[in-house]
Amino acid sequence: MAVPVRPQMVLFGDSITEQSFRPGGWGAALADSYSRKADIVVRGYGGYNTRWALFLLHQIFPLTGSTSPPVAVTIFFGANDAVLLGRQSEKQHVPLNEYKDNLRKMISHLKEMSPKMVVVLIAPPPVDEDGREQYAKSLYGEKARKLPERTNEVTGTYARKCVELAEEMQILCIDTWSVMQQTEGWQKSFLRDGLHLTEEGNGVVHSEVVRALNGAGLAAEEMQLDFPHHSAIDGVHPEIAFQSQDLSHDVTCCAVPIFRKIVMSRE
Repeated sequence: MAVPVRPQMVLFGDSITEQSFRPGGWGAALADSYSRKADIVVRGYGGYNTRWALFLLHQIFPLTGSTSPPVAVTIFFGANDAVLLGRQSEKQHVPLNEYKDNLRKMISHLKEMSPKMVVVLIAPPPVDEDGREQYAKSLYGEKARKLPERTNEVTGTYARKCVELAEEMQILCIDTWSVMQQTEGWQKSFLRDGLHLTEEGNGVVHSEVVRALNGAGLAAEEMQLDFPHHSAIDGVHPEIAFQSQDLSHDVTCCAVPIFRKIVMSRE
């Protein structure tokens, strides 16, 4: 009897993705949403920009091999690309047009790996500049840098490039920068240090990702369990439940991706 393999969803991004499996994280919540339906694989790299992430692409998403490609991938970069030149973290800076081109290369690679793969671009979240300043002072006191390494305005230009690319390539995009700023007091509600997400901010990303996947034919409630639910197992003859279920089913059959021009935002 063949052992069923759960489909994989890979979360690819920077520290906001790397930290997504911390308590209250959006990745952990996603794993709960798809419990026994899909494996959520985190590939987040703190401090990385899109330029550096391209060096990882073939290792994380090989074009050849015996493993099945993921059914879905989220790409969540931009917070580091948007770092300002001439500031403390300038080595992370990537020019705006290069940022867009790097994202295009990632998407093209994933589509070459599997044309049916659901790719979800996630724009960088807004920046609370006061929150960043207070966080720096908490670490370095009076030695903290005086000029911000990021601004919300500049990050917004990167978010718009992300949305623009999604429209051009007809893939899903979550405009986190815009969505979060629709809530009054977003600075402290959604960002714990002016950049990284609070539990509530993680909740926003989780709900938007689930909504995007639902719209692409990957709703958890419509996907098949890997093994029979306990209610279907007879106490006297448990083997019947396992014999009657086709455990060698094609796990990708549950996903019928819908590729269209769509930008996810909170109504």
